[in-house]
Amino acid sequence: MPIGKDAMDRRNVLVAGGAALLMAAAPIRAAGSATVPLVVGTYAREGGAGLYPVTLDVANGGWRVGTAVAGAVDASFGVRSRLVAGRRYLLEEGADGHAGLWDATAGWVRRARFPTLGADPCHAALDARETSLAIANYSSGNVVLYRLDPATGAPIGMPTVRTGAGRGPNVARQEGPHAHWVGFSPDQRWLHSVDLGSDSILSFPFVDGRIGDAITGYAAPGGSGPRHLLFHPTLPLAYLVSEMANRVTVLRVQGGGRFVAVQDASTLPVGFGGASQAAHIAIDRAGRTLYVSNRGHDSIAVYAIDAGGGITLRQHVATRGSWPRFFLLIDEARRLVVANERAGELVAFAVGGDGGLTPVGGAAKVPGAVFIDRA
Repeated sequence: MPIGKDAMDRRNVLVAGGAALLMAAAPIRAAGSATVPLVVGTYAREGGAGLYPVTLDVANGGWRVGTAVAGAVDASFGVRSRLVAGRRYLLEEGADGHAGLWDATAGWVRRARFPTLGADPCHAALDARETSLAIANYSSGNVVLYRLDPATGAPIGMPTVRTGAGRGPNVARQEGPHAHWVGFSPDQRWLHSVDLGSDSILSFPFVDGRIGDAITGYAAPGGSGPRHLLFHPTLPLAYLVSEMANRVTVLRVQGGGRFVAVQDASTLPVGFGGASQAAHIAIDRAGRTLYVSNRGHDSIAVYAIDAGGGITLRQHVATRGSWPRFFLLIDEARRLVVANERAGELVAFAVGGDGGLTPVGGAAKVPGAVFIDRA
């Protein structure tokens, strides 16, 4: 696995150029269903009216945007049940954070609404049994764990609240803890929280639906502002994207909830000197391609993943709009859909056999688009 930064950057330039030529020469053939139904969360302050039903025509990149679910306000993130059809949890980002339990099979009916016990909830995760829901509150820097009734999906009992500590060197953005991502380890023994404010991954022991006190699972470089974490589907590795440093770090999963860095790469092209903030990260089901969005450079960085989990830059592709906060990789349709928040548009890309991206179709107008999921 390569770890030398200078050698890696030189190789990235050559690989990216070669990949661009291959992408131009190779036709993309879509697979899967003819249309893909989606839902898109939006910010009200940017003109969003709620949660929008959107349909993508896979063949030609056409769009159909429906009437928004007005009650799903400021849905900055959501998670859906893998065990119960139509069960969704949507966050309501705001100073007085809330989450909603929704039934999508009944025309998007909200079955419960409950506080996140913090400010500006931005990420959530279900455990494998779906008896626990974890929520990251960004501005208040705390993590909340609700126990769930398996029959109804509604919260039961009093939640557990854990507040981060510490700060980073950037006084404007790291004056205190800022939880930006939560997720359970593949073995379900840990709940991890990525804290942008303290430059760390916190690891909470997870036993019988409860979490203990945190340990520092990984101390990121000061001022890097880690944002999202992603586990490899088969290897004992994770990928950490740092918003403020515009870096992606390959982490080896250690025992005891800890990680160790084995590789680090920029999410931006060599020589780029403008302002940018890395955002979302995704991996294909086969574990062969990694994607990261750049807000400011307004691009998706595409990395090839080798057999050992190491990454090599393959391509930067423009997102055809401003501020790509979120994107959704749709493996079976070989499409990647980007939410350009400030442009208020969705755009689609065809995913090639090598994981590279090619623009397809036009844009769908969705004001303040910040989150996408399958309908």
